[in-house]
Amino acid sequence: MPTGIMYIENKAGGLTGPARIGRVAFSKTSRTLYYDGKSFQSLKGAGFKSNYYDTETGEEYWNQSAADRPAHARRSPTADPYPAPPMRDGGQ
Repeated sequence: MPTGIMYIENKAGGLTGPARIGRVAFSKTSRTLYYDGKSFQSLKGAGFKSNYYDTETGEEYWNQSAADRPAHARRSPTADPYPAPPMRDGGQ
C-alpha cells in the first residue's frame, strides 16, 4: 500500500480537536486511508468542518497533507507536534 505523511484532526467534539501528524496508508483506489488501526473514508464534500469519517465509529476527521496543515494546528493545545519521542542528546 502507498503511504504518506498527513495531518489528522478529530472533529467529533467541535471545531478543534486532538490532532496528530502521522504516516497513513492508502487503499489501492486511494478512497480509504488507514492510520493507527482506523480506516477513514471521504465525505466527498459533504462535511462542514471535516473531510473524512472513521468507518467504524462515524466520527468526523480533517485529514490533509502534513505540508499543508493549517497554521492553527501549531498553536492548538490539543495538537501534538511531536508524535514520536524526541531524540536524545547526541542524536541517538
